[in-house]
Amino acid sequence: MAATKESLTDASTSLSQPEPIQNPVTGECLTVLCSTRDSDGERLLLRFDLPPKATSVPSHYHLTITETFEVLNGELEMELSEKRNRMTLRPGEVVPVPPGMHHSFWNASDEWVTFTTLVQPAAEFEKFIKGMYTMARNGVSANLLQFALLVEKSDSILVNHPLFLQKLIGAVLIPIAHLLKVEQSLSKYWS
Repeated sequence: MAATKESLTDASTSLSQPEPIQNPVTGECLTVLCSTRDSDGERLLLRFDLPPKATSVPSHYHLTITETFEVLNGELEMELSEKRNRMTLRPGEVVPVPPGMHHSFWNASDEWVTFTTLVQPAAEFEKFIKGMYTMARNGVSANLLQFALLVEKSDSILVNHPLFLQKLIGAVLIPIAHLLKVEQSLSKYWS
């Protein structure tokens, strides 16, 4: 997948104020530029600021959402589809990642990198990402049932973990979490 120079700025018409959330564990910062609510669920636009040498997001893919990455400042390393299919995205470069495409990203440089991710459709990805960042900011670790619900909202499958195990864990834990109304304990992190 080649990087293009098409800007995502047309999708950034946010109706709400940006909400920066700092992750004190990793140093990363997340800002919601266009929320799921702002777009009636059509899209979610996020800005990420990754510190120098930020480690890789584990290789994963999404079942139904497309993510489109655009670098604003710095350089973002990405690995797409298969190992060693790596690229360096520079300011203005855009890479769409359709459902099913394996991908990971990180900052290998000595400078901060700022990029946006457009998520289409928004689904429940905003709940996942805001939940994870806000819990980290507040020094809270998700319990097993909370984590299962957050992963479900991410629409993600981890590449280097057995698929049958991920499906089994989800099939067992998610119904229990719904039965116990665990989502109520999480909603304060994405509200």
